Amino acid sequence: MSANEDQEMELEALRSIYEGDESFRELSPVSFQYRIGENGDPKAFLIEISWTETYPQTPPIISMNAFFNNTISSAVKQSILAKLQEAVEVNLGTAMTYTLFEYAKDNKEQFMENHNPVNSTTSISNIISIETPNTAPSSKKKDKKEQLSKAQKRKLADKTDHKGELPRGWNWVDVVKWT
Repeated sequence: MSANEDQEMELEALRSIYEGDESFRELSPVSFQYRIGENGDPKAFLIEISWTETYPQTPPIISMNAFFNNTISSAVKQSILAKLQEAVEVNLGTAMTYTLFEYAKDNKEQFMENHNPVNSTTSISNIISIETPNTAPSSKKKDKKEQLSKAQKRKLADKTDHKGELPRGWNWVDVVKWT
């Protein structure tokens, strides 16, 4: 059987196994993402597997570069990728995408044992406590804003990109302030 036929069969199998599974995403017929962990779980992470032309005789490309993983340290990502690579070595020559996703699901706690999600929540609570101890600092901030020149105000208002859209995350701080 050729690599293409193997890939066709595995693609059909993946589609039927993960049908209706919100954690699974088919990015293309040779590229797949799977979210390990529930939505909102601070230890959840996303694995992307892309097949090469000669897969499964050659290893697939495994990536954790998705934006979803931006709170995970590179050391933890490297550790997870190294463990997945070991599973790839064992399964070389066979359809392994499902096996790799399941292996990651079964070992999620071990994979993420060195991940410390507290840092991100701590920084948010620090921002909240800094912003809300009393009302005096906020009134001073308002005074400063009123003293901006027209040019400075224009500059603040024009922080859009060439398409007229605000940059990604422009309103994230507001969400933190108002909650």
